[in-house]
Amino acid sequence: MAQARIATAIATRKGTRTYNCDAARVHRAPGTDMVAAVIVDGIGNTARKAAFSRLAADCIARVSLRRDPLLGILHGAALNSTPPGMRVPEDGVAAAAVAAPNRRTAIAWTGDALISGWTGEALVRRSTVQTMGTWLRAWGGTAVTLHPQNGPDETVPAEQGALVLDDLARSTLGRCSIDTIPLCFIEDPLVILTSDGAHGQIPHQVMEDLTREHADSPRALADAIVAAAQPDKTGYRDDATVIVLKTKA
Repeated sequence: MAQARIATAIATRKGTRTYNCDAARVHRAPGTDMVAAVIVDGIGNTARKAAFSRLAADCIARVSLRRDPLLGILHGAALNSTPPGMRVPEDGVAAAAVAAPNRRTAIAWTGDALISGWTGEALVRRSTVQTMGTWLRAWGGTAVTLHPQNGPDETVPAEQGALVLDDLARSTLGRCSIDTIPLCFIEDPLVILTSDGAHGQIPHQVMEDLTREHADSPRALADAIVAAAQPDKTGYRDDATVIVLKTKA
């Protein structure tokens, strides 16, 4: 009987800004079938922020494989931590997964990078989106007062305010802690990590249909998801990055 293994694929596409500040890493432990996969989505768009994303993704992947993804993210966070009250110069959000044949996949995340699992019938979000919009929907009541930089305060229904705040990460590498990083274990044989330039600009039904079509080919699935990311009504398109992990016999 052939031994099971973890097949992996990465795809990324730069958005409409100058730099691709997404970074993706898959690190495989030598002599084992265990892999760690990490996406870091940098906040902002400069060469330094893109470099930080790459460094953080590599650090998180290596530590996650040897410890666990929660500790991996904390080590990545240590690269840019600053004292309370000080601005974090380079920051981002992260999602990490550690997979091995015949074992549950360990996942951890901070911010709005997403981890999804394919059950064979449905694509299920296995992580939560840690944004102020998500928080407002859960705890914000019926109305919220917004304080725009270039206009007067405005009180709007909570859902309208949540749409405005969906792009504001509530937990980032620069501000996360052991208390804010969930660590979970999932059993899906196919796991997909995405930056918000992918899942945020592709309807969930489209993602599910693409997964159903390409579930047997991690490379085709990663490429198809990245290609499906569409610009918003202003023409803006974020960096889009995908990692696919699939257990194969």
